[in-house]
Parts: sequence; structure tokens; C-alpha cells
Amino acid sequence: MHIIPPNDSRQPLRARIMESGKEISEDRPKPPTRYVFGPVSSRRLGRSLGIDPVPTKTCNWNCVYCQLGRTKSMTGTRGEYFPSEEIVREAEEVLSTHAPGTIDWVTFVGSGETLLHRGLGRMLRRMKDVTDIPLAVITNGSLLSDPVVRTELLPADAVLPSLDGGTPELFRKINRPHPGIPFHHHLGGLQAFSRDYLGKFLVEVMLIRGVNDTDGALSDLAVAMDRISPDAIHLSRPDRPPAEPWVAATDEEGFIKAMSILGSVAKVLHPVESVLHLEGPKGALENLLAILPRHPLSEAQLQRALAHWAPPDVSAFMSSLEASRKVKRTRRHAESFWVSSEARFPSTRSDHS
Repeated sequence: MHIIPPNDSRQPLRARIMESGKEISEDRPKPPTRYVFGPVSSRRLGRSLGIDPVPTKTCNWNCVYCQLGRTKSMTGTRGEYFPSEEIVREAEEVLSTHAPGTIDWVTFVGSGETLLHRGLGRMLRRMKDVTDIPLAVITNGSLLSDPVVRTELLPADAVLPSLDGGTPELFRKINRPHPGIPFHHHLGGLQAFSRDYLGKFLVEVMLIRGVNDTDGALSDLAVAMDRISPDAIHLSRPDRPPAEPWVAATDEEGFIKAMSILGSVAKVLHPVESVLHLEGPKGALENLLAILPRHPLSEAQLQRALAHWAPPDVSAFMSSLEASRKVKRTRRHAESFWVSSEARFPSTRSDHS
């Protein structure tokens, strides 16, 4: 993993995470947050502190596999959804409560499309002044056709867009984009950004059984990948609850086939078990309610995180979680997941509510 070495010129933040000559413990209570969540275990970035700059499910795609459910607000227009300085200030406050070495990346990742926030470039530059932890941006990449957006992203240490199909037909079937985003704009934007960007350019492919894991679909995708020349192709599959009930993850045979067709730059990214740190009841509910709307967890994962608590504390915590009305359970493929109460997960293919 690429980690930027510490920069002594950024000592003010490091000084703030010291008290009486001792590093602040991870047990120190964290301030309530609106935009910052985690850290969570990321399959691509290790222990990642997330920054969410857009309202829930404000997006220009409506992907069939999205772990946050169907898009509520489909838009192709960028906006200052939340004040940039407020977001950076909160991130700085949260970082000051974590000891050095406990966070691998600070990641801008929206609970919609990250690049829809028009202040993203400003926030990236400000965060470079705040911390020497590397910065990543997870995006669908569809706005990279705009040269202004491409310039804004240049300070990031890693940019992780998506390309799930190599043809306009698969692009529409899987990603269901805003009408103003044709496939050739998406592919052309990825290609243009790849030429100018000096950081890590890592493209994710979400493999869906019988849709984009066939020989023909993967061959088309290989042609598209050859045009954009990413540093790596991260193969993944929908292991969290997909928006549409018919979506099924590819199997090992699909992964092997994808590696064979996509070539030497393809890297199979197996799911990393999410590690949820809930040391005790104090502050746990607030922390979890910040994570779940952006990073759904299975019932089994949550129960494992609570396994070391006393049974009365577990019972009280689960009652408070349900009473919050901010999260709910949803089922996909016989497994129960905790998601945002606002998330839209239809129960059948014909459910368009």
C-alpha cells in the first residue's frame, strides 16, 4: 500500500494528538459527526476514515448492485450540498482523536456520487494541509469527462472509479446512469484522467453473475480497460445488500475467467471481513449510526462486534438501535443487513416503489 511519509511541516495536527507527551488512546470518546465516519475496514484501502460530502443517495447513477439501495435523487448537477469548510473542520477534529498509525487512508466516499460536491477540489487541498495521511477518492468516475473535475482531483493520492461494462448496453443495464451521461463520455473521461493523473488510478469492476462475467462481456471490458490503462483493476462482487433482488455475485470461476481475460493488470479483490470496533456501550450507538447509512453491516457482523459485551448491555444496545428509527433491517439472499432507514430495497424485481 502506498503511504505518504510523515511531513514535519504538518506538525500542528500531530501536536494536537498528543496530551502530556502521550498519544491519545483509541478509547478516547469521539465527537459527534455529521460527515465523517469510521474508520472502517476497506477491501482496497485498509483502515479507512470516510468523509461523506453528499446527501444520502444523491447520485447520477442508480446501480443495480448499490449497497445503499436505489437512488432517491438522480441528478447530473454539481452543488455545494454541505459547506466545504464545515466538512474539513469536522475531519480535522476527528483526526485529532486518533493516534498516529491507526488510520491508513482518509477517503472521500459519498453515500451518493462523491464528485457531485463542487467543493471537492477545495477540500482535497485543505486536507493536504491538515494531515500527511494519504487521501483517496472513491467515485463512479462519470464526471471525469469535465476537465474542471479532472483538475480538482489531481491532489488525491488515489482515485478509484468504476467501470462495470465495456459496452453502452451493459453500462445502461448495470449502472442505469442519468440521461446526460452516455457511455462514451464516461469512458472518454476515464481515459483523459488516466493520461494526466500521477497518483494511483485503480478501477473497480463489480462482477454480477450472468451479466458481466461472461466471456463476451469480459472481452468487451478488456478492450475498454486497454484504452484507459489503469494501475490496477480491482475485481469485486456484491457481498453487501444489492439494490435489486435479482443481483447475484459471481463465483470463483467468474473471478478466474475475469483474471484470464483482463490480463496481467487484473487483481482479484476478495472481500475483507469488516471489523467493527465497539469497545463498550459508551458512544457506540452514535458511532454505529454514523457508519451504517454509508457502510451496511450484516446481522452476523454486528453480533460478533457485540460478543464481548455483557448480555444486558447487548440487549439495551439493540433496543436503542431499533428505537433510533435511523436504521432498519433488510434481507438479501437469505441474509439480514442493517441499512439506513431511508434506503430503498425492493423485495421483488417488479417493485418500483
